[in-house]
Amino acid sequence: MNGLILAAPSSGAGKTTVTLALLRLLAREGITVRGAKSGPDYIDPRFHEAACGAPCVNLDAWAMSPARIKALASGPETLVIEGAMGLFDGAPPDGQGAVADLARILDLPVILVVDAGRMAQSVAPLVAGFAAHDPQVRIAGVILNNVGSDRHETMLRHALAPLNLPVLAALRRAPGLALPSRHLGLVQAEERGDLDAFLDRAADALAYTLDREILLAFSHPLPAAPDQPRLPPPAQVIAVARDRAFAFCYPHLLADWRAQGAELTFFSPLADDPIPAADLIYLPGGYPELHAGRLAASSTFITSLRNASQNTEIFGECGGYMVLGKGLTDAEGTRHQMAGLLPLATSFANRKLHLGYRHLTPLGGPFRTRLTAHEFHYATTVAAEGPPLFAATDAAGAKLPDMGLILGRVSGSFAHVIDCAF
Repeated sequence: MNGLILAAPSSGAGKTTVTLALLRLLAREGITVRGAKSGPDYIDPRFHEAACGAPCVNLDAWAMSPARIKALASGPETLVIEGAMGLFDGAPPDGQGAVADLARILDLPVILVVDAGRMAQSVAPLVAGFAAHDPQVRIAGVILNNVGSDRHETMLRHALAPLNLPVLAALRRAPGLALPSRHLGLVQAEERGDLDAFLDRAADALAYTLDREILLAFSHPLPAAPDQPRLPPPAQVIAVARDRAFAFCYPHLLADWRAQGAELTFFSPLADDPIPAADLIYLPGGYPELHAGRLAASSTFITSLRNASQNTEIFGECGGYMVLGKGLTDAEGTRHQMAGLLPLATSFANRKLHLGYRHLTPLGGPFRTRLTAHEFHYATTVAAEGPPLFAATDAAGAKLPDMGLILGRVSGSFAHVIDCAF
């Protein structure tokens, strides 16, 4: 089927709201559609799924090979890809992994979402610059966001007319279409009881102004899906923590493991579930700091996790890694006792952003191949003692301090695994 990309000159232009509005609108009109998200992101894909009822994949042009991206993008549905940051913004030093790389790999047109709230005629040189910057990245049209009035829209359209790029929609400024956020991004989709109403409002606003026929005419056939390597499962039977505290888990990795014969079961630490019988217990990232008191009081979960560590491998990523430690201090300065399976203490009392892509070489633990990964958290490490789990380099290949900890059968780090290295 066909696909297109929604991108923007910068973060904060309204890409997510426009993407959700388009997915909900097309789904309501009976078009089989699904979303994809550029880059490492756990939160936006769940909104995509709520908007159109179809699974959303991550397409990461830094962490994934072109073959992997083409395979994940393939399918019978119309694919709407939401970009991240600005169209040409990627990892240092040269912007690798930008949305523009996806446009080149998939040969898809880009619809540029422009926040026009604080400009008028200046919209023209902005759009012209993006359209001319790279001949391999085709800007097919523009969606104007945050438009103040009919008069404002007329000025914007008049300024853009000489560029011969169609204005596909002009969305009015509407406080009711803002999405609330917290320190790692948007408030999670499952936490919004009004999500369906919000999605319908956004779709209604877009329907009023969108030229659907021209937009869909710009969509381009997706390339054939080649064979591509999959990340081998780290165990045969894998128990995965899944709830609001452990929601950051990439579906493509779980699909990889299932496709290679692994059996997955799920449990909720917040519900104080006991650990299911498994060869590996996987605690993904999420927001344990928002639920630290409840997790500390989940005695069935904590006790069964400690018992399982005697004969079962346990792996934690970021939030899961912190829960495996001795203590987690929340933003208010209250320390909460965690599982105590790793000699680790972490804190949000003095937050510091850690952000970037990582190449990982396992020094032990459940993985046996080099990995691509990313780090995105505000926790600080108060104490960490013991052998590291990974040797690491950053996106530019510079050596970083070894990451994570491994103690017996228990291991973890702040890195989120994306794929096997290529």
